[in-house]
Amino acid sequence: MQPRVIQRILGLLLVVFSLTLLPPAGVGVIYGDVGVRPFLDAFLITLATGFALWWPARRERRELRLRDGFLVAVSFWLVLGLFGAIPLTLATAPHLSVTDAVFESMSGLTTTGATVIVGLDALPKSILFYRQELQWLGGMGIIVLAVAVLPMLGVGGMQLYRAETPGPVKDAKLTPRIAETAKALWYIYLGLTVACAVAYWIAGMDVFDAIAQSFSTVSIGGFSTHDASLGYFRSPEIEGVAIVFMLLAGANFGLHFVALRRMSLRPYLQDAEFRTYFGILAALAVITIGYLYITGHYTHFGTDFRQGLFQAVSLGTTTGFTTAAYHHWPGFLPALLIFASFIGGCAGSTGGGIKVVRFLLLFKQGVRELMRLVHPSGQFAVKIGRRPVDDRVIDAVWGFFAAYVATFSVFMLLLMATGLDQVTAFSAVAACMNNLGPGLGAVGDNYAHLNPYAKWVLSLAMLFGRLEIFTPLVLFTPGFWRR
Repeated sequence: MQPRVIQRILGLLLVVFSLTLLPPAGVGVIYGDVGVRPFLDAFLITLATGFALWWPARRERRELRLRDGFLVAVSFWLVLGLFGAIPLTLATAPHLSVTDAVFESMSGLTTTGATVIVGLDALPKSILFYRQELQWLGGMGIIVLAVAVLPMLGVGGMQLYRAETPGPVKDAKLTPRIAETAKALWYIYLGLTVACAVAYWIAGMDVFDAIAQSFSTVSIGGFSTHDASLGYFRSPEIEGVAIVFMLLAGANFGLHFVALRRMSLRPYLQDAEFRTYFGILAALAVITIGYLYITGHYTHFGTDFRQGLFQAVSLGTTTGFTTAAYHHWPGFLPALLIFASFIGGCAGSTGGGIKVVRFLLLFKQGVRELMRLVHPSGQFAVKIGRRPVDDRVIDAVWGFFAAYVATFSVFMLLLMATGLDQVTAFSAVAACMNNLGPGLGAVGDNYAHLNPYAKWVLSLAMLFGRLEIFTPLVLFTPGFWRR
């Protein structure tokens, strides 16, 4: 362990993060609202703390070790969650407790989208912009951004990238150098954001809403500037734009990179994970639309189609936008949509959940075990596309799944210990660990009424989900701290 190196990196990253507190202040100046001062105060506090951490260790230039990378990843998300809450705590509108501010900040940075704020439509523009900005920064991971910048400052970053990037196969690089990889992903992320904002504007949003909603669409975040989420606009065109960009953001960004480089759609068609991802969402949409039509929940099939398709894509990709109160839908639909979030987006995307490639590997491994029962002497390979998958990768996926189930169970029991019913506790943990946002039961609309203890538990669940369980769990193993 190299504490001084870690201290230097945390200091640098806090200094960088402090700069992100200035755009909301600028928005406040433009719109003349009362939300400017909290951001300026938070900027000074964050900058001073970052500088105080960096200055004593500024001459440390050693490369990060593997264990350092995991510690930095977890530490920085925790630190960001706390410092990101400062302007929300200092603001007079909304008036949030420290617990609520940390919950909102962590929800934004982890792109969960669960909120404790009611009355979004009346809030200052600076606060609304800040919530969206938090999600945009968290979408691809602030650490991935830092990997593109910190090598220029003499800081090695491969371990950070391995600790942060989603997916079971984390050493595959799109370009030879890690900084170039991170930059390539960031340019794609930025390009999608700009395209989404322009599309929203053309579809009828004003400039502020178009930019704000694009931040939370491409990040698969789900925060909105309105209490009614995208349902506020009552626009099929806006919902159509959202569906397209949610689908794109839930796909592997490596695929976008390769497709752009080759100027071809073939990489999407040839990728087994993308085909599975699209197939799952299509099946989910068909079931949702069909059941709404059969039960007569809406009076017109057009409404069934529009609402069913939007909610299926939004919740299936773990974005969390809503245009209808899906938690009041008939029969099994609310539970089905929550369960869909467990699969989530593709590895290497901004989506949450277990990830499609892991789900695919678990399914194929289950099929292989059935085949072995029928043919005990047979040799069966698990393949993704045409490539056999190493058994070590499959073992790692099973290990991840076991850790996920165990962690989920602990968080759910902790919530139930506070007096929450099973449906609320289950869906709240699912929505937070899968970085989805809206749940069922008492958390169908928001999380404002939950007790402080439950909010801290769920904030931790968001962190575990964003860092994919193993990254924070490894810190609790004795071997990690052993010399």
